Amino acid sequence: MKRRISPDRRMILGMQFSNGYGSQPHAWRMPGVSPTSATDFDAQVRYAQAAERGKFHFLFLPDGLGVDTDLSHQPSMFTLEPLLTLAAVARATSRIGLVTTASSTFNEPYNLARMFKTLDIMSHGRIGWNVVPTSDPTGAANFGQQPLQRQEKYERLHEMVQIVQALWGSWGQDAWIHDAANGHFADTSKIRSMKLQGRHVGSRGPLPIPPSEQGQPVIFQAGGGNYGLQVAGQYASGVIGATFSIEDARAQRAALRRAAQEAGRNPDEIKFFAGVMPAIGTTRREAIDRRLQLGKDILPSRVPYLGQMLGLPLSVVRLDEPLSAQELATAHPVSADPRSAQALKVAREGWTLREILAHGVIDYHPTPVGTPEVIADHMQEWFEAGAADGFWISVDVYEDGIDTFVDQVVPILQERGLFHTDYEGATLRDHLGVPQQYGLDLRTAAVTS
Repeated sequence: MKRRISPDRRMILGMQFSNGYGSQPHAWRMPGVSPTSATDFDAQVRYAQAAERGKFHFLFLPDGLGVDTDLSHQPSMFTLEPLLTLAAVARATSRIGLVTTASSTFNEPYNLARMFKTLDIMSHGRIGWNVVPTSDPTGAANFGQQPLQRQEKYERLHEMVQIVQALWGSWGQDAWIHDAANGHFADTSKIRSMKLQGRHVGSRGPLPIPPSEQGQPVIFQAGGGNYGLQVAGQYASGVIGATFSIEDARAQRAALRRAAQEAGRNPDEIKFFAGVMPAIGTTRREAIDRRLQLGKDILPSRVPYLGQMLGLPLSVVRLDEPLSAQELATAHPVSADPRSAQALKVAREGWTLREILAHGVIDYHPTPVGTPEVIADHMQEWFEAGAADGFWISVDVYEDGIDTFVDQVVPILQERGLFHTDYEGATLRDHLGVPQQYGLDLRTAAVTS
């Protein structure tokens, strides 16, 4: 048990919130899970309320514009329209933030600005927009188009963000008078048209919606590369990260803070969230057995790639065998995949190939495996090392996994002084500790003008 500390700051927690089942592909087949949860809004609300009971700061709902899997065997991670989903959740929760992805490539600024700000009003200031361009040819084809080239894609993204933010601020903060006795509804001198036109998108405005409790939605960003770093530095208050080591996470966070500073912002205005995919059990063996059940139909197909990660020729016929002493002596982590070092570490503990894969060594975020204390230890180590401002937790099976995390991991984090015991504010900006903004941030407009 790690000692209790009193940090100057506490971690911020978000929860991945997707298709009604969980982050693991076969969560829909687990005992106790309704196979129709993908279309069950009551279930979505129940899961969101469980996360709110655990004082999560926000839900993060990724989105894509095409089917991302073989539907004959498993559901897509992207099912129901995310803004409508969060509208249902917003009316059944009161504090937890609600963040979703919306493409800057296949939306228009006026429609997107109106939908997000309406949802921000509906939720009393708890909405965030994860801004991403669309690169997937399948998604582009659903709009009868081809993917944009990278330069054009990001040019359009910058125009979208700036015009959407200008629309969000087009109704002055004190323009809404609603004086029924004197028949004075609004001060039209404080409601502005913008007539903004870029190379890709434009809007005349105004947007006829007054401010929400947080003024306007919060910008998030997810994705790497120099283009993504620039977007995050200029606009984002939250960044959804993908990293597999403390060193890499620390470097990513430092790069984001530098990018914010170069855009004229305070680096503390941007928060970096590392992903975690916890495998929780009363023992490590129990946690592994749960993951074996979740992966029983997909783990065999991953054996060849595990071999590539370790520099070994591995066959599925050896699924229930460990690596031999000779193989362990010659195995090495390949530099092309940052998960390889963890895979080799697990392999050296003597687990079978099936069990190595059940440790989540090919999952898209680190997978601490074991008791709730093990999960808390992982998060504490990363947080204290300055690798993240918080985490977004990908729960394997929502039906029982959210409650397990809330009831077993959250109290440990709280007892150690790492996580709050109640919400300190009411809006998403409050939860993130980022400044108020209404309209386009003129500091970032100057950078891209």
